[in-house]
Amino acid sequence: MFRCLRGRRCRGRVGSAAIRMNLPKLENPSRYTGLFVVDFGDQAAVGYTAAEVAVLMEADAYRHAKVYKIHRALADGTMELAGIAPEQLPTEDALFFSRVDASRARADFETLKGSAEREPAPVQAKLNLVRIEAAEPPHVVALIYPAEFDDAMAHWLSSIDYQGGDEVEGGIRALDRYYQSRRVILEQHPLRGTFDGVSRSAEEVLASTHLAVQR
Repeated sequence: MFRCLRGRRCRGRVGSAAIRMNLPKLENPSRYTGLFVVDFGDQAAVGYTAAEVAVLMEADAYRHAKVYKIHRALADGTMELAGIAPEQLPTEDALFFSRVDASRARADFETLKGSAEREPAPVQAKLNLVRIEAAEPPHVVALIYPAEFDDAMAHWLSSIDYQGGDEVEGGIRALDRYYQSRRVILEQHPLRGTFDGVSRSAEEVLASTHLAVQR
């Protein structure tokens, strides 16, 4: 991981590779935490989602671009970046709060829904109350969100002091098991976010690579 200062040439190292790129000045830099910087070689662009990076990597013209995740973006414009292998970029992540008792799982669901109405999540997310067959515990509150916001979502759950679940599990493997399971969704509630988190269409992404600030 390395740091870049606002409006200056960025220099650092990822592994044995030297990094040099120019980054733009940003309004409200903190909203870019969790998003991505793509270095095209002759220029760099800030503010891609994981799904948008995947679009770029599928295009012959950009498949050799370098990708960095913004781990922190501070008010003074300083950004902490970490190099990412584009082929390993997940588009979704999740947290699962499991209960033995169905009524307590329902209470967890309602608590999280109410907390999100008072203090919105950092990004749009799917909140599901689920019963999973052959699982133990079987009653689950599933919170599914764009993977680039995993750190921001964890911070938000801590800030609202959410205490759901007898057991808590998260990550890509847990999400894969969830999608492969036999489950009954009892209730769904979309969470609004302070950042919309909506990825643009492939056409929009490819047409805007000349922009230094993507959103």
